[in-house]
Parts: sequence; structure tokens; C-alpha cells
Amino acid sequence: MRIDHIHFFVTDAEITQNWFQQTLGFYPIAQGRNHHVQTYVLAHGDIRFVISSPLTRANPVADFLKCHPAGVVDLAFHVDEPEDLIQMMDQLEGSGRIVTSLQTEWLLHGTVQWLQIKGWGNLLRHTLIYRSGDTSPLPVMPDFPMVIPCPKVNPASTPLLVGIDHVVINVPDGELVPCSQWYSQFLGFQPRQLFTIQTNYSGLRSQVLVHPEGSVQLPINEPTSTNSQIQEFLDLNGGAGVQHIALQTPDIIGAIAQFRHHGLTFLDVPPTYYELQQSQNFPLTTEQWEAISSLHILVDQQEQTIPALLMQAFTKPIFEQPTFFLELIQRQRYVLQGKLLEVQGFGEGNFRALFTAMEQQQISQKKSP
Repeated sequence: MRIDHIHFFVTDAEITQNWFQQTLGFYPIAQGRNHHVQTYVLAHGDIRFVISSPLTRANPVADFLKCHPAGVVDLAFHVDEPEDLIQMMDQLEGSGRIVTSLQTEWLLHGTVQWLQIKGWGNLLRHTLIYRSGDTSPLPVMPDFPMVIPCPKVNPASTPLLVGIDHVVINVPDGELVPCSQWYSQFLGFQPRQLFTIQTNYSGLRSQVLVHPEGSVQLPINEPTSTNSQIQEFLDLNGGAGVQHIALQTPDIIGAIAQFRHHGLTFLDVPPTYYELQQSQNFPLTTEQWEAISSLHILVDQQEQTIPALLMQAFTKPIFEQPTFFLELIQRQRYVLQGKLLEVQGFGEGNFRALFTAMEQQQISQKKSP
């Protein structure tokens, strides 16, 4: 299983897709419009974002935005076999969680089979897709326009973003365990890292889920205090949902430098963080530390014996409400026993630093007039 695409509902799809193109280097691959909704499909590397906005007051996008801020509504997965879809239908039969039953689209040179289910908390949905042959970038879905391919654009020969590393979901206090169990039971995820972060102000618990037959990783967070920034997300979002998406880059320093030049803003990291990290004997030169600290990049190590680093940076919220942001992540590679491997994990130290930085962002927002 892998992520097929991620669908956003926003107030103005044209403005949003322009922002993704101008700021992050995405390019359009398809678009569509009917009387009620306009939709754009963007790509960068293996990333596919779908962006929809309402054109009238009576449609699913408008109904969603009346109660919730702009954000992710569908985390769509590509499955490896069509039998996986049939098994999912059988498992969820009678549960009330099937939004659209199994559909088949016969195209000129390929076939698309798909169904859609409710994710955790009912706001988030999952479209499960099997593709065979040459298919359209988006299934034909009720209430949404059919998307037509755009004129082909020659993407960068070395894209700064190559794929989606993980997607983080926030859930209310007490729902971490049942949410994790649900994704394990019905979508086949397995639990990995489990950790708790507590500061002087608030805290969270996080369970990382991974899929054994693909690259999908889902960290699930729940708040441990009423003033947690996780709780603030839940209050503003109107329930559980996607907090951020981590985008893989092979060159995080170069990517952030370019994205900053195009106006992307990142969370500040306190100087004390770098003072502590420089004492850890990471394999970095003085010049590299200067670049990393100036760009507010977090650095961690899977193990001290592994000569490779995990580097992350987090943007400030990209929509009007402070509910959704992006992460850039670089997992350096190393050779062990003749095998080329990639740094794993999420860096609990980085996660703690992120949580503290987001708390400071939350506090400063409340103080500003």
C-alpha cells in the first residue's frame, strides 16, 4: 500500500494551486469544473495533491467549509491487488463506514477500481484505489467534476520533493488506542514507535503506524492536557483530522533555501536546541551546522553507530486557520553489510523540539493583537 493522492478542500482552489506551484514547485497535471465545484490535480515528484473549492453554496465542499477550516478531507491509498478492495468491502459491510461501494471504470488503456470509506472521526475519508494500465489521475467521483489532463509540463530533472514520507493525524484524548486499533484491523497497519512528550505547558502521546506492504506511515497524536496545541487543532478543526504532511527531499538544505526564497515560512527553532545538538558529535562540519541552524532544521540520529542523519523542518500553518502545516524531511542513506539503507524513525528529540516550537507559536499568536 502507498499513498495515491491527498485531497484538500479550500475556499479558493485557484489561489491555493497557484501557491503550491509558485512556492513549492508543483505543476498541474489535470483540472475540472462543473456547476458546483472546481478541482485541480498537482504533482511534484511522486506527490499528488488534489485541491477543490466550491462555486456555489450547495455542494459537499461548501458544506464542509461551513463547519471546518480548509484542510485534508481524503487520504487516498493505492492497493496492490483488486482483491484487497473486495476484502475491505466484506470487512466493513454493515458498519456504516462505506461512503461509496466498489466502483469500476473501464478506460481506453486501463482500469480503475475504487471505493471510499470513512476514516477515524468521520471528517477524514480514505479512497482505496487499484489501478491497472494507463489511468486518469483521479477517479470519477460523485459530486466532483471529471478532471481533464493538462498540457504536459516538463518537471525538474532533479525534483526537490520526491514523495510523501508520512501523514500525521490528531485525535481527541482517549482515542489514540481505538484509532490505532481501527487502522490495524481494517487497513493492515502495524504499531511501531510509541512515545509521550510533556513540557511545562502541555503534552501529547503519539503512536506511529506503518504498513508492512508499502511505504505508508501514520503517526497518530492525542493531547494529554486541555491547553495542548493538539487540543487547539481539534477545537479549530471540529474533530480529528490531518495535522501535517511530511514531504521527502533528497536535499533539505537546498530545498528550504529555495522555498524560503519563494516566501515559505518555517517554525523558529531556539538557539539552545543547536547548542545541545552540537554536543552530540553528529557527522557535520561547522559550515553545515551554520546552514542548518540558519534554516531552522532539526537534526537527529537513529543510532550513534549509524553515520547518517534524520533532518526535518516544519512550516508555519499554510491556511487561514492554524490547523495544517507541512514538514520537509530528509532521511540520509548509509551502507551496512553491503546494503544501502535509509535512516528510520521520527526522531523523538526532533518531535519534542517541534512540539515546544509549536507551543511558542501558539502562545505568541494569543499574545498578538
